[in-house]
Amino acid sequence: MKYLRATLLLGLSLFVLPVFAEDDHSLLSGDTQNYIGYGIVVAMLVAFIIAMLVILRAIKVLTKVLLKSQGYTEDQIVKELKPVKEKKQESEVWLKLLSLKPLSEEKDLVMEHEFDGIQELDNPTPAWFMYLFYATILFAVGYLLNYHVFHFGQLQYEEYKTEMATAAVEHKAYLSKAANQVDEATVKLTKDPTALASGKMVFVKNCVPCHGAQGQGVVGPNLTDDYWLHGGKINDLFKTIKYGVLTKGMPTWETQLSPKQISDVANFVKSLRGTNPPGARAPQGTKETDDTATKTPEKLVANQ
Repeated sequence: MKYLRATLLLGLSLFVLPVFAEDDHSLLSGDTQNYIGYGIVVAMLVAFIIAMLVILRAIKVLTKVLLKSQGYTEDQIVKELKPVKEKKQESEVWLKLLSLKPLSEEKDLVMEHEFDGIQELDNPTPAWFMYLFYATILFAVGYLLNYHVFHFGQLQYEEYKTEMATAAVEHKAYLSKAANQVDEATVKLTKDPTALASGKMVFVKNCVPCHGAQGQGVVGPNLTDDYWLHGGKINDLFKTIKYGVLTKGMPTWETQLSPKQISDVANFVKSLRGTNPPGARAPQGTKETDDTATKTPEKLVANQ
């Protein structure tokens, strides 16, 4: 009854705890309530194990009482409750696994020759060892055919070259993806020949009709002087190319060019500064000396 009472109390506590947990004004934190819940569960498991042990003990005592009532002696009762198990001959199992002969048959395995009083037994090599040995031979033959005869698999150096080529492709894809994450706030001025060559290709394909093959200006303004209508910093150029200037006939290129292409063509336009091509249009806009200088008060009226 005592164990039953403790178990009922623990169960009641387990069901009552969530009620207090739902109360917003509980004095216990959530972690503390969890610890208490875990403790109750563990205590119930321990109580269950103890109850099972008590039941087993009671069954054992009851069995003794019944056997005594049937006239069994103490020794007979012990034998009934703890029967002696016949020991398996483990040595025979090991002998079979190792393909060896028992000690009783060793006299028949002695080889004729001896040295210095030492005799040798004619025990065969264990079967498991021979199977393993044959498996290594098959593996070696398969390895030789796969890598050195038919070349289905790659040797170490070939695998290294393949992995390096794969890494180069992945690196290029990563750089391309990273480059396309640039915008007007993060674009950087660069003189990288690869970027300028890419920007020149974009310029020739899309910008020549309005700005001329050398940036001298046709319908659009001259891009080779120090005067800019919408800012001459690299960020300003990126923004102008990306969003366009619809009131001046400059289209938006955001949907036609990638951020990397816009960055490249903006840097190419910056590289045209000071080239002074023949037939250049007159300066327009506000003069800017470089990317870090502030705009000067000097302004020209746009004549387009």
